[in-house]
Amino acid sequence: MSSEYGRRDFLKMGAAVGSGLALGSMGVSGCANNLRVLTTKAKQLKAAPVEVVRIGVVGVGGRSISLIRPLLHIPNVEIKAVCDIEDWKIERAQGWVTKAGHPKPDGYCCGEWGFKKLCARDDLDLVVTATPWNWHVPVCVEAMKNGKHAATEVPAAVTIDGCWELVETSEKTQKHCVMLENTCYFREALMILNMVRKGLFGEMLHGEAGYQHYRSYFCFLEKEGKLNWCGEHSRTRNGNLYPTHQMGPVAQWLNVNRGDRLDYMMSMSTKSRGMNIYAAEHELLGPDHPLAKIKYALGDINTTLIRTVNGCTITLYHDVQSPRPYDLIFRAQGTKGLAMGAQNQIYIHSRTPGNIGREHTYEPMLETYSDEFEHPLWKAMESKAKKLGGHGGSDFLEMYRLVRALQTGTRTDYDVYDAADWSVISELSERSVANRGKTQDFPDFTRGAWKIREPLGIVEA
Repeated sequence: MSSEYGRRDFLKMGAAVGSGLALGSMGVSGCANNLRVLTTKAKQLKAAPVEVVRIGVVGVGGRSISLIRPLLHIPNVEIKAVCDIEDWKIERAQGWVTKAGHPKPDGYCCGEWGFKKLCARDDLDLVVTATPWNWHVPVCVEAMKNGKHAATEVPAAVTIDGCWELVETSEKTQKHCVMLENTCYFREALMILNMVRKGLFGEMLHGEAGYQHYRSYFCFLEKEGKLNWCGEHSRTRNGNLYPTHQMGPVAQWLNVNRGDRLDYMMSMSTKSRGMNIYAAEHELLGPDHPLAKIKYALGDINTTLIRTVNGCTITLYHDVQSPRPYDLIFRAQGTKGLAMGAQNQIYIHSRTPGNIGREHTYEPMLETYSDEFEHPLWKAMESKAKKLGGHGGSDFLEMYRLVRALQTGTRTDYDVYDAADWSVISELSERSVANRGKTQDFPDFTRGAWKIREPLGIVEA
């Protein structure tokens, strides 16, 4: 599959998937299933160390400041170039860099494919993309083909073929392709990972997480009276469109791709109401505006259930169109107890006090267990991370850990197989929703190597 498709072609493709065209009796396609014919087997990529990491950034809109700012405070990092389709965003990003005392990066503003010129430079080690979703694969592939490591905002891809393209390009070029999943570095997620590794929950059974975050406002350009790129996804697609924030931490707790593998899943969505209500109630749009009357494909709440080869289950929620408080859940459950990280609750059968007979109660997780189980990375870098990174400091930690892996030539905390596995849930959920919740098999992007790959350890600072 060629990665060179334009925005208009992508939206046509999204419309077809969202409306269920050609999906009625369709299973996972031959190019996406576990029988995909490949001559290579997944390996743990180890690249040569890079003393000074030279970086180009593609897409310097609002999200990019959370990626660029941490990089400006990590030793031996140079931001050499930035790229966007709008001049003022490039100038703003250049200002961020120079204000921090670094040389002004070169700017590339030459249409949607201007990133090709950036990737062709011979003085870059890493290309970071924070573009709209449908450009993540083209940018990463172009970077790797030009001898650069690639890092992308989430999700890494929106199609099964896109996931395979990232995997195969990374293997062929021997370049890292990392998805920047900041939830893996949330304090609660790291602490639970430490608890899991130390056996506090016993044998792991289940994980649960949700991207439950009211975001309808993010989909509209109210002054122009139209949807933005994100809104077009909601208009044309129905499934779990943003699965990696939920999946990342849970996958690491359950050793997915490192001793276990996602086997199959099913997905269902509610009816869609939130987008219409938002448009109808907004003062610049109103109940008679076309955006208040059109049919949106994306159900307000999507629920996805996954089973792993080793018999664990995972429940994921995508809930962004109905008004609600922010909640990622972060539930990890095993044979000895469970934690609900986002609610700061934990129950351990042999330790939690006050549980007599059939009565069981939670206790505060952070206050009670942090002295013993605080993750060493968080313990060492909490102050700096909170000062220099958004999302509670996780934005800094994700960039710091990536840069350190490149500088030391060690493995990254997650890799291209994780990027593909966590992102592929998008299309698989769309297929399941379109087929009345029919189960969908996961591709094995590692082609069997998940059985021998080592689990992620407790990384240090």
